[in-house]
Formats: sequence, structure tokens, C-alpha cells
Amino acid sequence: MTNTPSDIARSVLAIESAALTRLAEDLPTDFDTVVTRLLALPGRVIVSGMGKSGHVANKIAATLASTGTPAQAVHPGEASHGDLGMITRNDAVILISNSGETRELADMIAYCTRFDIPLIALTKKANSTLARAAEHILLMPDAPEACSIGMAPTTSTTMTMALGDALAVALMEARGFDRDSYHAFHPGGTLGAQLLRVSAIMHRGKELPIVAPDTPMSDTLVEMSQKGFGVAAVVTDGVLQGIITDGDLRRNMVDLMDQTAGQVATPNPLTIAPGMLLTEALGEMNRLKRTALLVVDDTGALLGLVHIHDLLRAGVA
Repeated sequence: MTNTPSDIARSVLAIESAALTRLAEDLPTDFDTVVTRLLALPGRVIVSGMGKSGHVANKIAATLASTGTPAQAVHPGEASHGDLGMITRNDAVILISNSGETRELADMIAYCTRFDIPLIALTKKANSTLARAAEHILLMPDAPEACSIGMAPTTSTTMTMALGDALAVALMEARGFDRDSYHAFHPGGTLGAQLLRVSAIMHRGKELPIVAPDTPMSDTLVEMSQKGFGVAAVVTDGVLQGIITDGDLRRNMVDLMDQTAGQVATPNPLTIAPGMLLTEALGEMNRLKRTALLVVDDTGALLGLVHIHDLLRAGVA
């Protein structure tokens, strides 16, 4: 009976999943030593491999670099034609080869040996040329490839990429690399926006719709209309006392123009802190069914205002 595409897919995923479980249970002996060595490294982590391993090397280098460990991928072919000059004595080199006998890596191995550059082998052959030349070995399990002929790089590249992720995250946590650090390396796109703080986009100063408690509602409505946020903050000596929303206006419609801002306002309104993430601010808006939130400090002083349109422009909402 011929296997369906779904049957094949499940088989591939099961084989690769089993290999990852085995890798987790039998983590390379040198893993902790490699992390310690890279933490103290004054230069960059150079990652290289040939073919599919080269693509994985690019991914590992990119992940390291974006999580606080300076890294660069170098193509072994280009390295043999001048790019070895990119590698310095302050760097360490991770060479990826499933067999450990990839001939295109020979020049990089020789270069590391000649200039005493730390060499880390990521391979599944402990007695290979690469492993024997390396100072440290990240030895992967000898797990079968997931393809029907057992030759196409599938399981091996999955394990290599996963081990690269494990290395990056271990280094990241050892460095105390936090959300703010991550945002410094990811300022663009939706991801960058999600890591922004409220203080980065909130309206301040003269942009804020501020009235005193004794301000007549006629003047309050003018302030709300001019500022265009649909709310007004009632403030005394810089400290937030209350907020006026469209709901407050509707509830006081009968004698609205005979009242003051303090009489109409909802006291002790729900607010947010300037250090809150934009994603958290959006969650608060959704939970409270609000289109605008006032920003205050620990003393209750009004600092700013964030509107749902600000979140839309930032790419969060």
C-alpha cells in the first residue's frame, strides 16, 4: 500500500522529533564549556558550513547576533579566496559538517590551527578530521535522516539548527539579555513595535486635553474637540483627578452646560504606566473597551496619553 503525503509527513516529523528528544537527553559534553568560552570571547563567533550546513550556519549566526552574541557567517569557498581575513585572533569559529570530512572546510581548519583561533566542531563523527582538529566538539547523535533514501540532509540539519538555537538562548540568558536589549536589535516591523514602551509614543505636554476641576463644561468641550482624543483629563497641580469621556457627557446631558469638569468627570480613572509595553496597553484597551488611556507616574502625575490610533500607526493594533 502506497503511503499518502500525510503519512510521509507524519513519518518525517516523528523521525526528526525523536532525534531532537535524543539530542536533548544526550546534550554534547562540551556544551557548557563552549558557552563559557563564547561568553568570554572578545571578538565574534564565526559560523560556517558547506551546502545545507551553510544555510544552517547563516541562520545560527543571525540568531546569535540578534540575541546579544556578535556573530557572522562566512562561506568556506569565499574564505579560501580572501575572506579568511574576516576572521581574527579575537574570534572563535564554529564549523558545521555532518560527516566532519567536508573538504571545503580544510582551509578554514588550517587557518584556525595556524593562528591559534578557537575551533568548535559541530558534527556527528567524533573521529572525523574536523573533530580531531577542533578544540571543542558539539557532537550530535547519529540519528537517521528522515528521507526515504537516508541521504538528504533533513534530521541532521534540524538537529544542527536546534542545537544552534540552544547555544544562542543559553548565551542570551547568561548575558542577561532582556526585552529592552532585544528591541535594540529589532527596531523595525511589528516585532519592534511590540517591544516598544508606552513612553515612546504617548502624547505629551500641549497635546494633552487638560482641564481644571472648576473649568466650565463649555470650555471643556472646546478642549476635547481641539485635542481630538474624545477625552479630557481633569488635573490639579499636575496630578490626575479624573477623566471625562463620551460616556460621562451622555450621562450628564440634561444639565451638562451648567456643570464643571470636576462634577462631570469620573474620579480615579484607570491608567497605565509609561514603562508598559504597547502590546500590554492594547490588551488593557481591549479589556476596558477604551480607545484612549491616560499615562501617569507613581505619584499620580499625568505624563501623557495613548490612543488606539497611536497603536495602529505603530503596527501593534
